[in-house]
Amino acid sequence: MNHAATVAIPTADRAQQAIGQIAVDLPGSTAVFRRLKLDFCCGGQVPLQQACASKGLPLDAVLAELAELERPSELPATESPEALVDHILARYHAVHREQLPELIRMARRVEAVHRENPDVPVGLAEHLETMEAELLDHMDKEEQILFPLFKSGGGAQARGPIHVMRDEHTGHGAQLERLMALTDDANPPRGACNTWRALYAGIAQLSDDLINHIHLENNVLFPQFEVQVQTGCGSACGCA
Repeated sequence: MNHAATVAIPTADRAQQAIGQIAVDLPGSTAVFRRLKLDFCCGGQVPLQQACASKGLPLDAVLAELAELERPSELPATESPEALVDHILARYHAVHREQLPELIRMARRVEAVHRENPDVPVGLAEHLETMEAELLDHMDKEEQILFPLFKSGGGAQARGPIHVMRDEHTGHGAQLERLMALTDDANPPRGACNTWRALYAGIAQLSDDLINHIHLENNVLFPQFEVQVQTGCGSACGCA
């Protein structure tokens, strides 16, 4: 499975890009624009440089904040358990915690503002809230139980938690299928406003990130410890 990556836009080009287009192209940017009170929906046709100037905002600082959202997914140079765990924590756990609250906020807005539109994704915000609760619980278990075992070399003790995490990954996959069904595979309808389009772009990124996150754990990280458990007899028998 290929790891998705956000294509970086040169700084000069980003400055001249309409903020509405940035909101659609760069998931997470809507939270930045909302905090800075930059109108990316109705006023989204204005270039970022002009929008910042009109608000007295330092363009370089805004560009730097947006650049932090361009998250590559390359694996660490070594696939040691310690390096993989650190990569997963930074690239996926931290990102999911940022993604979901903003997606939920936009979903609530789209469902409220466009409630008369037959294409409105009724129940999307509620579904994202369910996904957030389940993911937060799942990631807490990994951070508090499983990942410390990996880092301490406690392979034999990891078998049970790994089995639980694999089962929960299957549940996350089912939640993603429901998410795609609600949003027509994250394809906004014709004439959708910038908020609606940005919401679906963010959902597409969440889907790609979660799929890659699960793939990395199921197929790269977990097998390193399952092999240890299956082939090692441990020190108790005296042959270790």
